[in-house]
Amino acid sequence: MPSHLIVEEPQRGVLRITLHRPEALNALNTALLGELAETLTAAEQDAEVRAVVITGSQRAFAAGADIKEMAERDLVGILEDPRQRHWAAIAHFNKPIVAAVNGFCLGGGCELAMHADILIAGEDARFGQPEINLGIMPGAGGTQRLVRAVGKALATQMVLTGEPISARRALEAGLVSEITQPELTVERAVAVAETIATKAPLAVRLAREALHKAEDTDLATGLRFERHAFTLLAGTEDREEGIRAFQEKRPATFSGH
Repeated sequence: MPSHLIVEEPQRGVLRITLHRPEALNALNTALLGELAETLTAAEQDAEVRAVVITGSQRAFAAGADIKEMAERDLVGILEDPRQRHWAAIAHFNKPIVAAVNGFCLGGGCELAMHADILIAGEDARFGQPEINLGIMPGAGGTQRLVRAVGKALATQMVLTGEPISARRALEAGLVSEITQPELTVERAVAVAETIATKAPLAVRLAREALHKAEDTDLATGLRFERHAFTLLAGTEDREEGIRAFQEKRPATFSGH
């Protein structure tokens, strides 16, 4: 069983994962990242899991990487860092992730949150990439994903000054989709994930892939992928069920076929 995570049994199609290193404000050491990667890899094969919620504590989603562990690695150690494999596994997870963020969401924690498809933030959340204060820079996607999330100007300011932004500024910039009272953040994230879990799994998967394409391809390529995915869904049982349920004025029951 994971020692740095709290993993609950799936409920209503949603797997809830809580980062649990309270003594270190959920700093992302190699062990925690490895456990998270393994948990998500297993969830990919679990038909009961249709969406995932990742959260931390009220005080911190994750306050960054584990600085003590980082200090023990020299150049060769960084080049051979096993965390690269763990980050890759998280990035390639093929089901929707909703991040529920309270408190500090800094450095590696902010990078992890940006791996989610949807971010729900408590009013007290603080997002930042403070690596520059240690004479280093983001190394798990912080420069690339932050530019795509908030734009070049704000991302540059955050990365080069190391100064965090508030949940309100993150909402205005497009990093998060909603702000809630801190005590309701997880509840709201679970509700969003449960809504996603009721939809046709194949449609969710392809729609998510199309949205990701929009971030890293030109418009024409993205439109071709979208149309191809749309056409593929025409051959699914879930499409037939969705249309029939609409016509019969009843909730659809999707099977993933």
